[in-house]
Amino acid sequence: MIVTCDEREPVPPVGDRFGYLLKHARERMAALSAEALRPFGVSGREVAVLTVLATGSPPSQLEAAQRLALDRTTMVALIDGLEAKALVTRGPDPSDRRRNIVSLTAAGRSTLAAATRATDEAERAFLAPLETADRERFRRMLQAVVAGEAAGSDRT
Repeated sequence: MIVTCDEREPVPPVGDRFGYLLKHARERMAALSAEALRPFGVSGREVAVLTVLATGSPPSQLEAAQRLALDRTTMVALIDGLEAKALVTRGPDPSDRRRNIVSLTAAGRSTLAAATRATDEAERAFLAPLETADRERFRRMLQAVVAGEAAGSDRT
């Protein structure tokens, strides 16, 4: 049923609104991921930090924050928490002692591997209502939206 604000403009039901759908999809994915990560004692944000730290050469806290589009204060708090869990270490860069780098510990690498498997399974559960081809298409579409690009050649 379509509700109208006035006679000229129909208003779609809230369940059809894009913002509503995105919000609830995000909440469902977050809940599935949080449950999957519970046994490892890390959050989704912490797994994102571990993932960035595992990619390429060890970055500084600032570089890691930039890769995740986080402010410095948030990154410091996340790194502090990961360090307290013995998943990362901070220390001077051997090639530039003015710069500190953040590295995964053996426990950090192990936790990241297990957490990645768990979140992959949560993602499969989240995407289960979609056909396999639609899952990949959905991922590409989200990547395009996040990157600020228009998806596909059939733009209107």
